[in-house]
This record gives sequence, structure tokens and C-alpha cells, in this order.
Amino acid sequence: MDLLIKFLSNTGFALADPRHVVMLCVGILFIYLSIAKKYEPLLLLPIGFGIIVGNIPFFKGFGLGIYENNSVLHYLYFGVTSGLYPSIVFLGLGAMTDFSSLLARPKLMLLGAAAQLGIFVTLLGALALGFLPAEASSIAIIGGADGPTSIFLTAKLAPHLIGPVAIAAYSYMALIPIIQPPIMKLFTSRQERLIKMPEPRVPCRKERLIFPVVGTLLCCFLAPASIPLLGPFFFGNIMKESAVVERLANTARTTIIDTATIFLGFTVGASTQGDVFLTPQSVMIFCLGAVAFSFATASGVLFAKFMNLFLKEKINPLLGAAGVSAVPGSAREVHLMGLKEDPTNYLLMPAMACNSSGVIGSAIAAGVLWSLNM
Repeated sequence: MDLLIKFLSNTGFALADPRHVVMLCVGILFIYLSIAKKYEPLLLLPIGFGIIVGNIPFFKGFGLGIYENNSVLHYLYFGVTSGLYPSIVFLGLGAMTDFSSLLARPKLMLLGAAAQLGIFVTLLGALALGFLPAEASSIAIIGGADGPTSIFLTAKLAPHLIGPVAIAAYSYMALIPIIQPPIMKLFTSRQERLIKMPEPRVPCRKERLIFPVVGTLLCCFLAPASIPLLGPFFFGNIMKESAVVERLANTARTTIIDTATIFLGFTVGASTQGDVFLTPQSVMIFCLGAVAFSFATASGVLFAKFMNLFLKEKINPLLGAAGVSAVPGSAREVHLMGLKEDPTNYLLMPAMACNSSGVIGSAIAAGVLWSLNM
């Protein structure tokens, strides 16, 4: 009987507390949204299942938890805390990215830069709420709507906030179809939403080859702390454009990025142990993340309207919402809203131009914030 009682006292049923139950429900919700609603399943499914695994109660000191040295999960989590997984993801993103639309319309780069305003507005808000500068910087980067960038910067500045920041960043990326359309509609008129973008020129191969080299030099000289992200990103892109290492480029945009995404999502989810994750601070991070993402979307749209004051050939202000770096979710939403207003208004390619410049902009912003907190 003593052995039976001891066994039962060591089960998850006996060790569970309400915080574990809450997080288990969150994990199940993420899995439901990824499968039933198809909200960013490549992100939400690994994170949701990781939340479930990370919130199964266990007795401490047995080398099971993600925060316990020498546990399997702890070793897998090293890729998050070291910034390894985000760098690998950026390598794959670069190998998948086509900069042709951006090279055809260089002025759209400004929209990717403008959408980063949400990061710095949120930084001020987080500082006002009492967060330390390093913590405020980690929270503010959520406004870039880039999960790997958020994780990378938080791992460097505030590792204790990786769970809340990562879950907030990926949650808002998955909720783009809910968050962005009302903001886009609020700040644009129907006449503006009907603006059609003309057919762009087709950049030559030489331009596509020069761009990743020049982009690396300009961006990394401007913000050297962005090298771990933008270095692999532009390297992946030049592998794609060179057409001489197709096997390597194909591996980068398939096997490598898929593997990193699996471990990144799963371990981030597993890091949200209820007794560590559920704090008033986490709630504040979620609220500030929503503010950051909303400001980023609005600032991109408003800056596009501002640009139209000086342009003879107007641009559709909806494209500003694609300036956040949630690839390709925000570009897809811009395209869908354009189609709702006019079924012949195809905005996907110019939106992808803004989207890709947003990836670069958020990485530079992360590098700037990291350097300011060194």
C-alpha cells in the first residue's frame, strides 16, 4: 500500500495545479486553431503540442523538465537560447525569398521600414510600465511580427521572457486574418483600396545577384548585431539566385528550415510551464504585443498614404500592412482585401515586396536594440 501511495503521489494527476491545467487548455486551443481553422499550422501545431508536453507535471530533480540541466528537452532548448534555430530559419527564408518585386519597386522598401515604428512605440510603452530596458526591447520586437527575430533578441537580452514573448509573437502572427483587416479598413477609404498597382519591370539576373551582397554590406554595416540573422538570410538568397548550388538552396528552403521550425516551435511551447509562465508579467507582455502589432500595421498603412502625397503614380495604402515581416501571412491578407474590393485587383506581388523588406527591417531593428543594450 505504501508503494502504491508513493506511486500515485508521483503521478502528474497528483502534482498538477490550476496553472498547468490552464496552459494545457491553451495548448489544446493552439492545436485546434492550427487544424480546424488552419491558422498558421506550421507554427501553432508544434507550439501547441509543445505546450502540452511542457505542462505535464513531474517531480523535480529527475532531469525531465526543459529548465533542468542534462534533460533531453534542455538540450533541444539550447537552439532557442543560443539563437541557433532563428539563424537557421533565416537561412531557409532567404533561400525561399524572391526579391524581384522589391527590386522592381524599390520605394516599397520604405513601407517595410515604416512598419517597424510599432517596435519603438511599444518600447516606450514597456519602459513606462516599469520593464527594464533589455526586457522592454525584447517585448517591443513583437511589433515586427517575426517569431524567429523575437526569439533571437529575447534570448540575448531577456532569456527569462522567451516563453511569453515567443508565444505572443507567434499568436499574433497566426491571428493576422483577425487583427489586420479591421486596421487596414479603418485607415483607408474604398477609393484608396481600389488603387491598382501597374505591372512592374522584370529585374535582370545581375540585379538579383548583386542585391544580397549589397544588402548584406549595407544592413550589417548599419547594424552589425543583425549579422546572425541577415547573414544567413542573404546567403540563402544568393544560393537561390546563383542557380549553381541548387541542391544546397533546395535543402535550405525545405529540410533545414523545416527541421529548425519543428524544434523551435516544440521547445518554445514546452518552455511555457505553468508555474514559470503564468505571471502578471506575461499578461502585460501579451497586451503590449497586441499594441506593438497593431501600431506596426497602422504605421505602415499611414506611411503609404503619406507617400501618396508626393507620388504621381499612387500606391495602394493596403500595402503598408504587409510591411510587417509575417511572411507570407500579412501579404496574403493585403491581397485578399484588395480582391474583396475589386476581384481584378491583384496585390500579392507588391505586398510580398513589402513583406520581404519588413523581414530585413525587423532584423535591423533587433540588431539596433541589441547594440543599445550591450
